[in-house]
Amino acid sequence: MPLDHRRLQGPDESQPPALWAAEEDEEGAGEGGEGQGEGEGSGPRDPCALRPLFARAGLLSQAEGSAYVELSGGTKVLCAAWGPREAAEPGGGTTGGGGGGGRLVCEFRRAPFSSRGARPRPGGAAEREAEREAAAALREALEPAVRLARYPRARLAVSALLLQDGGSALAAAISAASLALADAGVEMYDLAVGCALCRDPGHPSGAWLLQPGEAEERRAAARLTLALLPTLNQVSAVLGGGRGGDPESWGEALRLGLDGCHRLYPVLRQSLLRAVKRRDAAHSA
Repeated sequence: MPLDHRRLQGPDESQPPALWAAEEDEEGAGEGGEGQGEGEGSGPRDPCALRPLFARAGLLSQAEGSAYVELSGGTKVLCAAWGPREAAEPGGGTTGGGGGGGRLVCEFRRAPFSSRGARPRPGGAAEREAEREAAAALREALEPAVRLARYPRARLAVSALLLQDGGSALAAAISAASLALADAGVEMYDLAVGCALCRDPGHPSGAWLLQPGEAEERRAAARLTLALLPTLNQVSAVLGGGRGGDPESWGEALRLGLDGCHRLYPVLRQSLLRAVKRRDAAHSA
């Protein structure tokens, strides 16, 4: 029987997903999953709880650096990094830098199957504008972490692909892109760690929630995405808006986000160290 090349051919044999559940749980813990859950029990969610995070660097052989970040609840981001390369003529893309230093070019794309329910038409004007805004936010968060002065007249590129949007997608993309740049050997001051928050009017306490899920983001009165360089204790970006209440409420959100970034940092750092060890072992074999 001739093959239908218009479709992806499945395997001749398959196994139920439950067979691999124990192995995946063990690997996620080995890569450094954050030990605080999402708080999806019968009671209200703990606003300070972090969704378990899985991070792995050095996945793509076609890129100089790569990273994958997944949040419990369905958020999955894959990033690739290249550079430095000789800078092309100015124009096109989302770029940054200046003063004789290098340029950082960021791209953010959403997979057609990334969201549930209604979403802008793939490739339409609304989706392209949303992707451009996300790319600009990604560059704003990453630029302070990269030593662009070390790459005069050079170009560094980062591409982030959102495979599944389960909430806090931009924060996950910031962390993954930072890992990809470090995996590519780009000189950096520190890893940029992203953490998202939202103010849910339906929550009993009306408090800010760390790393909101998709449903929490949809009904949020205000959103905030924070990027931090933890070793330097320097905030590289604060993005968001909405009706967050009085200034004290926004200040509480910033303190909560900074604490979340500091708690996520060891997970990302450990995944980067594991990638370096795997690469060294492969070269010595």
